[in-house]
Order: sequence, then C-alpha cells, then structure tokens
Amino acid sequence: MACPLARDARGYESQFATNHLGHFQLTVRLLPALRRSGGARVVSVSSLGHRYSQVVFDDPNFEHRAYDPWTAHGQSKTANILFAVALDARTRAEGINALSLHPGGIVETGLGKYVSQEQLRRAGVIDEHGKPIIDPARQLKTVEQGAATIVWCASNPRLDGSGGVYCEDCDVAPIMLEDPGATTMADVRRLHGVRPYATDPEAAQRLWSLSERLLAPHER
Repeated sequence: MACPLARDARGYESQFATNHLGHFQLTVRLLPALRRSGGARVVSVSSLGHRYSQVVFDDPNFEHRAYDPWTAHGQSKTANILFAVALDARTRAEGINALSLHPGGIVETGLGKYVSQEQLRRAGVIDEHGKPIIDPARQLKTVEQGAATIVWCASNPRLDGSGGVYCEDCDVAPIMLEDPGATTMADVRRLHGVRPYATDPEAAQRLWSLSERLLAPHER
C-alpha cells in the first residue's frame, strides 16, 4: 500500500501487479475447480482506497505519467472491485458469484509500513503514542472486526445470487453518486460506499481484457 515505485519481473507496477494481476491470474486458473464445486464465491478484498483513482487503462503501469503512491494504490483497489464485477458477469450462470469489499482500516496488519507516523496521525488512525485508534464508525477496526465483512461476504446466504456487489460493515454498500471531493486520508475515511466508476460493467470488461493481454506473454 502506497509504496515507492517498483516493478515486478515482468515490468508491471508493483501495486497493480500484487493487488490485482496476481489475484486475477490465480482465480482464472482456479475456475475449473470452482465450476465443479456446484456453487462458489470469490471474495475480492478491496478498500476505501479505491476512491483515490480509477483504473487508467492507457497507462496502468505508470510508464507515461508521474508515479504517485496513493494514486497507484487507488487504481489497484478499483481494479479489485471491477474484477469482481467482471468475474460475476462471466460465471454467475455457472453458479459462481464474485463480490468485493472494504474490510476497514486495520493498522495492526503492517500494511501501512510505507506511510509515515505523521501521516497516520494526521489521518486520525493512530494516537500521539503511535497506538492504533479503534473506531468502527470511522472504519478503524481490529483485525477481527475487519475479517467479519470478509467472512460475511463468503458465507451469508442473503448474498446468494447477488454477485458483483461491493460491501462494507457486513452489508451491501451504496453507490456514491456524487464526487465527494476527498483529497486526504482523513477525508476518505469519513466516506461510505463505492464510486460508480468501480462498478461500471464496461470498465470491468475492459479491465478483464487488459489483464489477459498483460498476462498472455508470461503464461506457460
């Protein structure tokens, strides 16, 4: 999350490669087994960070634009949501549903190791002693609280046949129809819901095609 610019062995930007392409590649390879299961769910862990950026299809790997750690993170998290939308559309008739979610901001996982203590304090996620602030109303959760939405998405019968949705706080999240104008970590944490660009079916199909194209030269 929000790491300095790095590229994998294929030359792909590390956040897009790690957070999206790796999961895409694994899931596609697992599809035969998922189809044989007679009913399966694929749960894609995104985050509220998707609000930082759409997927920039013309330059997903920051080859022609300046790199920004949070923009790259946001792009990869939007990709997680679009992937679930595209996968569900392709496999729903075969009994496979795909969903995405925001688990919450969970400092104890070490995900924010590239974010300074001062940034985390300004965002209101740690206190003056560097201890995590737990406030579920602001999406600041313990590991167990964060895991709850993941488990809920994977197991709740209410979601049968409801693939493609984005969830928060053990519920289906609303679509944010207006641009909230959030520019900081603190701004983003006050928001709930999913941006329309992250659930757009055309963008989801475009991401699927892009992912196949990026991975094709490296498949064996």
